[in-house]
Amino acid sequence: MGADRRLSAVKARLSRHAGRVSATRRSLLAWFRRRGREFPWRDPAASQYVLVSSELLLQRTRAETIAGFFPRFLARFPSWEHLANATDSQMQAFLEPIGLWRRRAAALRGLGKEMQSREGCFPKSRVEIESLPGIGQYVASAVMMFCHGVSEPLLDVNMARVLERVFGSRKLADIRYDPWLQLLARALVRSRRPRQVNWAVLDLAATICTMKHPRCPICPIKETCLYAKRRRSPLPTAS
Repeated sequence: MGADRRLSAVKARLSRHAGRVSATRRSLLAWFRRRGREFPWRDPAASQYVLVSSELLLQRTRAETIAGFFPRFLARFPSWEHLANATDSQMQAFLEPIGLWRRRAAALRGLGKEMQSREGCFPKSRVEIESLPGIGQYVASAVMMFCHGVSEPLLDVNMARVLERVFGSRKLADIRYDPWLQLLARALVRSRRPRQVNWAVLDLAATICTMKHPRCPICPIKETCLYAKRRRSPLPTAS
C-alpha cells in the first residue's frame, strides 16, 4: 500500500471514531477540572520561558520530581539569558540531582543562547522550531501551543498508551512517525482548551491509566475506552 493510500486509510479510521474522540475530550476536561494536578508551569500567569523550559526538564522524568526542583531552577536561571551565560560545569552540577544532567545542560544552554540571540522570540514555522538546539517533535509541539496558540498534542509514550488503549493500536514502533497516533492526538486536542486536554491526558496516564496496573473502574473515560470494555467483558465459557 502506498503512502497516500495508507494515510487515506488512517483518516477513514479516524473518521469512524470522531464521536468517541469528542466524548472522550469532554470527559477528560470535566475530570481535569476536578482532579488535575497542580504544577508551577500550569499557573495561568506562567511565562513562555517557564512553559518551555519546564518541558525540557520534564522529558523522561516524573512531573513530581521536576515540580520540587523547579522553584530552585527558576531562582538560579530566571531567563534565557541566564541559561546562555551559564557554563557547562555550572549547569551540569545544578541539574545533577534530577539526572540526565549532561543532556539537559546541553539542551538548555544551547536553546538559551539561541533564544538570547532571538530576543526571546520563537520562530513561527514548525520546521524552524525543530531546528533549534534541544528541540524535537514533543517540545516543538509545546512551543507551537504555548507560544503561538496552535492546538498541538504533547505526544509522548504516556499519551500514546492512553490513546492506544482507548482507540486502538498503532502500526509503527516510533510514535513520532505513526500516522494513526499523530492524527488521533491532534484530533483529540483540537479544541478551545488544548493545554487542558493535553494535561488531562498526561495526568490520567500518571495516576489512572498507568502502564502496569490501570485503574479502569475509576477511569473517567472508561465508557469510550476499548481496553476498559475488553476488561469488563466476561470470558467465554467452555462448551
